[in-house]
Amino acid sequence: MGTSKPQQPIALPQPLDERLDSWKEIAAYLKRDERTVRRWEAEGLPVHRKIHKKQASVFAYKAEIDSWWNSGRERLEAESPSRPEILVAETGRASRRKVVWILALGTAAIVASVFAFNVAQIRNRIFAEGVSPVRSIAVLPLENLSRDPEQEYFADGITEQLTTELAQISSLKVISHTSVVQYKGTKKLLPQIAKELGVDAVVEGAVQRSGEKVGINVQLVQAPTDRHLWATSYERDLRDVLDLEREVTHAIADEIKAKVTATEKARLASARSINGEAYEDYLKGRFLLAQFGEDEAKRAEGYFRRAIQKDPNSALAYAGLAEAYIELGQPWNGGEPPKETLPKAKAAAKKALEIDDSLREAHAALAHVIELYDWDWQGAEKEYRRALELSPNDTTAHFWYSEYLAAMGRSEEAFAQSRQAMTLDPLDTAPVEELGFHLYTARRYDEAVRLLQDAFKKEPDYVWARADLGWVYEQKRMYPEAIAEMEKALQASDRKDESALASLGKILGESGRRKEAKRILNELTERSKRGYVSPYLISLVQVGLGENDEAIASLEKGYASRDQWMMYLKVDPKMDDLRADPRFKDLLRRVGLPQ
Repeated sequence: MGTSKPQQPIALPQPLDERLDSWKEIAAYLKRDERTVRRWEAEGLPVHRKIHKKQASVFAYKAEIDSWWNSGRERLEAESPSRPEILVAETGRASRRKVVWILALGTAAIVASVFAFNVAQIRNRIFAEGVSPVRSIAVLPLENLSRDPEQEYFADGITEQLTTELAQISSLKVISHTSVVQYKGTKKLLPQIAKELGVDAVVEGAVQRSGEKVGINVQLVQAPTDRHLWATSYERDLRDVLDLEREVTHAIADEIKAKVTATEKARLASARSINGEAYEDYLKGRFLLAQFGEDEAKRAEGYFRRAIQKDPNSALAYAGLAEAYIELGQPWNGGEPPKETLPKAKAAAKKALEIDDSLREAHAALAHVIELYDWDWQGAEKEYRRALELSPNDTTAHFWYSEYLAAMGRSEEAFAQSRQAMTLDPLDTAPVEELGFHLYTARRYDEAVRLLQDAFKKEPDYVWARADLGWVYEQKRMYPEAIAEMEKALQASDRKDESALASLGKILGESGRRKEAKRILNELTERSKRGYVSPYLISLVQVGLGENDEAIASLEKGYASRDQWMMYLKVDPKMDDLRADPRFKDLLRRVGLPQ
């Protein structure tokens, strides 16, 4: 909606403590998120602007807001029922919070009853009046109303879990939390956000944590028109938060008339009470794991372990622990030896499934482990398919499954999975880069160049996209361009990315700059004395130098250590110089890859 014209401040003197000096203060006073309050300006919310400033700031008077709210209370509560009584005295804050929750829940119960029982066909009439079908949705970051920055992980975690619950509905496209989290604190209007994400509707709202109580107010908005479709509030004990998340999911699915299969309904109805403290630790672990760093993954591991200690039957915590071990064992940028981390990941994923076989995170993690470590190709595909059956909108499962398909040489299927991940995660560079890599392994180099150059529009310093482009240029014998891209990748990673370093060494050796390639080989060898370095990566430099015997010997070490790069032996163009060697063919056979 548009913004009303700036108004001159009312000339009556007002006590300083009766004035609210920002959108944030106004939103806090009204107990709403900022986007809702900004929309209310078009409904007559008395907001003033300091128009003498270059970028006009806003302010409002509490008395004016009280008068405006009371004059339109019935309509606004029907639109957004959780708004507390703003005239409760400022003194006695603990009592005020209690009154807030009682009023919010009482109003929500009335509205929920009207909608649940479809009194006087109200719900049907609302949805019959020009509301377009909702086939795609995004859960925007829920605002943290606790006024405690330490609780941000909780609001983010609830947002991600609501996204996960909705993602189980196969008839609905649900945008990944990775893309949506980029709108945290944004001032963009909902129609613009919806256009960027490619969705019909958004869910927005706020979370408040008070001791063992969790309150959520959510509203469903038809994004292109900024039209409110539904709103309600919930309060539950922390131990019942999973039930709360699924209740919200049910309500949203009902309001948008999403087709939910009998199997999906059964899964969404299977929530149970949890240990509240364990769930908090789980959310803290997820919050850290989303940052994709080795240090963060180690800290996340600690939180998942704490959650398991508090609740040994927490399938979610075991699944999170499996993902933490997978992250710690990544060979792409060094990491810990696969034999130290991936068996632990497998055990954690299997334990999660013993507790809850319907947990898609655990199926995806187990698929990834037995692909990377066991080289059980059929078993991995079975688990990936199960994960996507349970959650068709799971971006991680689509992403990992595309890697599997590419390694098997099933390029067209890999492309399809990558494109699905791109649709569900439109603002993230990783799915775009992954498709570029799959085009590279399929030898479709010109298409890969075009796609990877598009990826830089989103993230110019994305290390993997730079490395992919360097690999493509190498295959096109464009050595100066390949070297430049690898150097950019190394610079962006502070020279920590060992795959880019090894690839640079290969290209230098292949292009005749042998001394520089030798120095890189020596550097990787020295690093391997201090920590795990993929033997596969060392073999790349040796291939570039024409040292094929040494390269085969390094690959044998990769086989012995269950190096994760070995999954790409069949399709990696960088290994083409070794393909005629019987020893290489024997390695392919032992790894179990299709010949």
